[in-house]
Amino acid sequence: MSMIAQLLIGLVALLHLYFLVLEMFLWTRPLGLKTFRNTPEKAEATRVLAANQGLYNGFLAAGLFYAIATGSREFALFFLACVIVAALYGAYSVNKRIFVVQGVPALAALVAVLL
Repeated sequence: MSMIAQLLIGLVALLHLYFLVLEMFLWTRPLGLKTFRNTPEKAEATRVLAANQGLYNGFLAAGLFYAIATGSREFALFFLACVIVAALYGAYSVNKRIFVVQGVPALAALVAVLL
């Protein structure tokens, strides 16, 4: 994989590590509340669900970091496709902004891997 592809994959992985931290540890804190536009009551009621979602974001990041570490194009394509599908679903079901934040960087990385 090219250096640009690896950098873009790394960016996507770091984004997902950030989502892990937001969802698992900061969900009910001011940054988590602001980021996800939650009320303290709603955040408290959904805390466990958010932590579970954060864990999945960590798995995506781990897969992407593994792809970089091993140079595995197949792993990169698989995990980037997972991110893109999740971003499409998030844009459809929650907010179109999700696709811009998650999907666009993953698409850029996917294109870089394919070139």
